[in-house]
Amino acid sequence: MQSKKSSIFNLTVLVASLGYLVDIYDLLLFGIIRVKSLTALGLNATEVGKQGKSIIGIQMFGLLIGGIIWGIMGDKKGRKSVLFGSIILYSLANIANGFVHNVVQYSIVRFIAGLGLAGELGAGITLVSELLPKEKRGLGTALVSGVGVLGAVAAFLVSEEFEWRTCYFIGGGLGLVLLIMRISVFESGMYHEVKKMNVSKGNFLKFFINGKRFRKYIASILIGLPTWYIIGVLITFSNEFGKEFGIVQPIDAGRAIMYSYMAISVGNFLIGVLSQVMKSRKKALYVFYLITIIFAVAFFRQDASSTDSGMYWICAGMGLGAGFWAIFVTIAAEQFGINLRATAAITVPNMVRGALPLILALFQWLTVPFGYLRGGWITGIIVMVLTLIGAAMVEETFGKDLDYVEQ
Repeated sequence: MQSKKSSIFNLTVLVASLGYLVDIYDLLLFGIIRVKSLTALGLNATEVGKQGKSIIGIQMFGLLIGGIIWGIMGDKKGRKSVLFGSIILYSLANIANGFVHNVVQYSIVRFIAGLGLAGELGAGITLVSELLPKEKRGLGTALVSGVGVLGAVAAFLVSEEFEWRTCYFIGGGLGLVLLIMRISVFESGMYHEVKKMNVSKGNFLKFFINGKRFRKYIASILIGLPTWYIIGVLITFSNEFGKEFGIVQPIDAGRAIMYSYMAISVGNFLIGVLSQVMKSRKKALYVFYLITIIFAVAFFRQDASSTDSGMYWICAGMGLGAGFWAIFVTIAAEQFGINLRATAAITVPNMVRGALPLILALFQWLTVPFGYLRGGWITGIIVMVLTLIGAAMVEETFGKDLDYVEQ
């Protein structure tokens, strides 16, 4: 249906990469400045922990709702419309975040930001997947994600130099600048052709009314769960885990996030190359699951003799293992036809992000009978079992022709 661009180094990939960088900056900024910002609003240490978890959950709920909205729009109105609409919403929300004065305002604005952030990655991955030759899709989407996750590093460095409100203003400003760059991005040729066809587009219910399609959709979600268990539980609350382990030096959760995302960036490049070498998305996933498990075990084997630097290295190792996000979203995009592809690629990662409140709730529930540390690793085991079930169910999509529609 369209001519493909042969190089992964083109304007669409560049703009998608920078868009995801700003997305990650804004998505993780709260986790990095959580303590600083909530303390500045007058909360004590106990309230900071409680309200911090609540606001993260609200932001993730916004991502879940936004994922469905932007996913449907991506197939009904086009991939490019999502790239424009989402960045406008989350950029304005982050500017507004710099003006909040209480927890209620903070929560509302983070929910709105979550709505906007939900559309960025899936729309970018869908567009890149449909523009590049099938032999280079994995490398192109790995480049998008690998560059994008460096937004966490940028967020940490900015947070070290500027007051927390200014950090939000910078994020919003970066998004509005990127909006100008998006004017030159072309819509997917595959999508243009499907628009002319008499076929249902962006029908979210289609994932649930067909058994095979439903299994593929659920499996696509399950394979991404370890990333947000690692990031949303172990790394975001690494300071609290450090206290439980008895580590003498205080752990800076923002620094842990930065190191883990530097490693995630490397992991996204490596898994893209590995999947090309192995000619398999699933085999590459299993390798990275193994890396994740090894470093998660190392995380829970820390004790009073461990150090803060050791914690940061382990967080980086877990980040490397969790660096399969690009391939995970690519697999979701490759599972379905053009008329449902954006809906899948946008909703699936946001279903995983939206699962974080459930993972946190499971973790908190397990801490009552088993304690903080045991509750943490039991939660990890449950998440990993579900993930491996999903990996066994998901379809191998390396080299799959994407030029088809779902009936």
